[in-house]
Amino acid sequence: MRTLLALLSVIAPALTAATPITIPANASWHMQLDGKLQTPNRLVYDIDLYDTPKQTITNLKAGGRIVICYFSAGTWEDWRSDAQAYPTAALGKALPDWPGERWLDYRRDDVRQLLAKRLDLAVDKGCDAVDPDNVDGYSNDNGLSLTEAEQIDFNRWLASEAHSRDLSIGLKNAVELLPELGDYFDFAINESCYRYNECDGYSHMRNQGKPIFIAEYRTLNTSLCRRAANSGFRLQFFKVSLKGVGVPCD
Repeated sequence: MRTLLALLSVIAPALTAATPITIPANASWHMQLDGKLQTPNRLVYDIDLYDTPKQTITNLKAGGRIVICYFSAGTWEDWRSDAQAYPTAALGKALPDWPGERWLDYRRDDVRQLLAKRLDLAVDKGCDAVDPDNVDGYSNDNGLSLTEAEQIDFNRWLASEAHSRDLSIGLKNAVELLPELGDYFDFAINESCYRYNECDGYSHMRNQGKPIFIAEYRTLNTSLCRRAANSGFRLQFFKVSLKGVGVPCD
């Protein structure tokens, strides 16, 4: 009896431990990163980690929604509450289309510690998953001499840190790195892969049963909807501002 009780005490924590949520591959979704939050009848909500109050996330989850919290993992944004904590030496070139935003040297331990705090914030607010953006800095004019190998290492680190906090994590864009990263991420969020003819890169993740959420910044296109349906992707059409409600294919 004593041996059995000892065995149960060892395995019991594993039986009750939380695990990252699994998002259904066919889930309806809403993505809004600016403006007063709209509440369409969608299962998944992708919303800003900083700008969304904890109570809003609590209310969404009480209504049966799955909440993904967006933050930028690869850039520094001068308007964020933790902006002053990042060392100037860690900042690269500015993003020309996004005032106040600069590429970030994610190779530094101090930067990773600060990004880990963002994941802690996601846990504190009750997020089910995270959507870290700008995880393809190596392929941009970043001013930091980032390499593909360093990007892969960083993105895998993000996935490991998220999972250690029982958060699911999505891979944002970075389609060319899918062969190295697809197995580490739980879902994908892509912007304009049909415009750039790279949606086929998600076939392996989709074959694994993982949801592929695609945002196209144009008006509804029924031809693209048919292609997305044949591939098992969840396609939706948005305005670039991401202030309102997108138009899904179905």
